[in-house]
Amino acid sequence: QVQLVESGGGLVQAGGSLRLSCAASGTIFSNNVMGWYRQAPGKQRELVAAVTSNGKTNYADAAKGRFTISRDNAQNTVYLQMDNLKLEDTAVYYCRWAGLGDYWGQGTQVTVSS
Repeated sequence: QVQLVESGGGLVQAGGSLRLSCAASGTIFSNNVMGWYRQAPGKQRELVAAVTSNGKTNYADAAKGRFTISRDNAQNTVYLQMDNLKLEDTAVYYCRWAGLGDYWGQGTQVTVSS
């Protein structure tokens, strides 16, 4: 079992920045992928960015150039630095851990205002 605890969401004005964190605990296997997904009202959950345990990253087109994903393997923590936030970035952001099993966090709300 893996438990994920997210933090860092909130309300920010357009053009601002937020940093999300997700800490994993439990039975952590070294070979895994951690990522961030988001779900806006009335829309499907979508990938924002992901990073493998050896540092390979993958970004959605909407995130490229504005968001940066990183991870601290010693702390089993993944971060999402979000800059130049736009109104359309408003969503619930979920952390995902995929390795021997597939686990999701509870979600953290990000609201971007004009």
